[in-house]
Amino acid sequence: MSLDLDRFLPYQLAVAAARISREFSALYRERFGISIPEWRVVAHLSQSGPVSVREIHERVDMDKSKVSRAAARLEAAGYVAKTPNPADRRLIALELTPAGHAMIEDIAPVARQFEAEVMARLGDLAEPFREGLAALAEDRPPKT
Repeated sequence: MSLDLDRFLPYQLAVAAARISREFSALYRERFGISIPEWRVVAHLSQSGPVSVREIHERVDMDKSKVSRAAARLEAAGYVAKTPNPADRRLIALELTPAGHAMIEDIAPVARQFEAEVMARLGDLAEPFREGLAALAEDRPPKT
């Protein structure tokens, strides 16, 4: 029996997520010159305040090395500051700089408009789709 990828939900989700991410990333890449991993770091920091690379890695489901590289580029661009933990100087907290906060303020209306356009594509299915995604994103142990 073959696998029909056009009807295989994990494949459909991956393709849709990649397409939407690419569309949205074009907006912030053009305006701020940041990549998808950099956007994820900045977006998370805008919601969380100072956090470690590990915390971002766990929250945005990105490899620690990608988070570290994104943070280094964001620091070089002036959007993120790294602060050593006073209790353990090996640990670093990342936080947005004023320029990072300004970037989030500039991109927020664009992000809301983009989301509205995506939701409009779904029509009456928008809210059930959002609820379904939330259910899929919940941490659940896999059934064996």
